[in-house]
Amino acid sequence: LTRVKNSIEEAVSVSEILMITVTANAHGEIAERIFPFLKEGQIIVLNPGRTGGALEIRNIFNKKSLRIKVYVAECQSLVYACRAEQTGQVRVIGVKDRVFFATLPSSDIEIVYPKLKTIYSCLKPVENVLITSLENIGAIFHPAIVLFNAAAIERGNSFYFYNDITPQISSFISKIDKERLSLGKAFGIDLHSAEEWVSFAYKNVKGNNLYSKMKNNPAYFKILAPTLIRSRLLMEDIPTGILPMIELGKMAGLELPIMSAIYMIVETLLDEDFRGSGRTLDRLGLDNTSPQDIFRIL
Repeated sequence: LTRVKNSIEEAVSVSEILMITVTANAHGEIAERIFPFLKEGQIIVLNPGRTGGALEIRNIFNKKSLRIKVYVAECQSLVYACRAEQTGQVRVIGVKDRVFFATLPSSDIEIVYPKLKTIYSCLKPVENVLITSLENIGAIFHPAIVLFNAAAIERGNSFYFYNDITPQISSFISKIDKERLSLGKAFGIDLHSAEEWVSFAYKNVKGNNLYSKMKNNPAYFKILAPTLIRSRLLMEDIPTGILPMIELGKMAGLELPIMSAIYMIVETLLDEDFRGSGRTLDRLGLDNTSPQDIFRIL
């Protein structure tokens, strides 16, 4: 590291590439805070974007009438499987071998990708940010595991988030995932299933179904469950994962009943109004947009 700054103005002023690595529910705030200091030609990368990250950032910039050319991109998932073990110390358990990557607008990939691949060789460019957004597997994994272990988490029972998964919960996750796959098909996109994605993102994972792959993935070994229900696994993945998928489902005429049930249960459990700050179609700049029109925007 050549510089460590706690000033956004200073950090933005010396950077060609701004790698935004925060929980996705902070993306909007970060966009607002960096906006006054942006310079012509800078690249903003959401690592990861979750569902609709680049769309939210670009919509904020459009509303503020950004007059310079900046490039906005998003990674489909965080490049690292990691956890903060204490202040200033992070344990990196694994690094993904392949991570989808796209820009908004999609034509900017020709400028952005050559620079980003020198930093992260795992990045794989795809056609547009709808693909990276709908390949948000974290939103499929995290809320279900937390919900079915909510009492254990509240009691302070320690367990391994992935290694202690059960066949029944794995089966439930696959059913949620079928709704995500149907959402992709509604937009003409063939997405990876959750099971396929584990083998796509991480090489040499043993297993012949989602349950065995999650148990055997070295990048998931000994990752402890959160100690609080109000962790990012709900506070991030519901408003920036499940909610925007439900919203895109409405655009495509799909109901997505399991996702909708999870959304309502978590909102009730946490006494939160996720629509107030979450990624609705309006917040993504897609209000009154049809499935056909969205590709023109992308």
